[in-house]
Amino acid sequence: MDAVLVYDSLDSLLILCLFAFLAGFIDSVVGGGGLVQIPAFFVLFPHLSVPSIIGTNRLASAVGTSVAAFNYLRSVRLPWTTVMYAAISAAVCSYSGALVQSQIPTWVMKPVIFILILLIAVYTYTNKQFGDKEQLKYGIGMEPWAGAAIGGVLGLYNGLIGPGTGSLLVFGFVSILGYSFLRASAISKIVNVVADASSLVFFISSGYVLYHLAIPMMVCNVAGSYVGSRMAVLRGNTFIRGLFLLVIFGVLVRFAWDIYGMMGELSYFNK
Repeated sequence: MDAVLVYDSLDSLLILCLFAFLAGFIDSVVGGGGLVQIPAFFVLFPHLSVPSIIGTNRLASAVGTSVAAFNYLRSVRLPWTTVMYAAISAAVCSYSGALVQSQIPTWVMKPVIFILILLIAVYTYTNKQFGDKEQLKYGIGMEPWAGAAIGGVLGLYNGLIGPGTGSLLVFGFVSILGYSFLRASAISKIVNVVADASSLVFFISSGYVLYHLAIPMMVCNVAGSYVGSRMAVLRGNTFIRGLFLLVIFGVLVRFAWDIYGMMGELSYFNK
């Protein structure tokens, strides 16, 4: 069983912890740390089941995200009503997305998402002032509902597809609500913590969390999250915008690779 497996080697664990630090750093600033940590987990521990890898990774990243959220809270003022609406909506819709996932073919969803993320990258790159200053677009009464819509749509995306949810949350809060990159990053951390906590209930109760791996990963992820969130607060919107574009490029490469693989499979079965 996965729960009684010992380390393949100390080297594998140390490398995984290095990736956990890097993932925590990236995730604390713009989201998307899973693009770094989960592939490394699969490569270094290929004998583990998918639920065990996802559950173990989720515990480590959730604690790291909580530390990043705390760092932001000390320096960034948040619109708590909007945050709570977005977080609850994301948690509910993420669960719903996981249920719907089996009903929608991946080969239909991923090309559409790829095009949308490509447009996001082009828009962010060409609009040099995007996210530098706050330009709020809704009144106090409507803003929480707009936040709930962002949380709901991207929570559904998280359940259906997954990669880059944190980065897309940041983009949503900047482009739709008019927040700066710094405030949007802070809000997305709170939303991510709530969504992660709701999914962790399932992974922990089902025995999928491997604590002998999760705990050292968690320590390194927390360290990366602390450094990343502190740097984001100190260096501000320009730094966050640059890293956001880098992560979005990584998401695009990931989706392009997945689509290429799916096209190869389809052509094989059509022979």
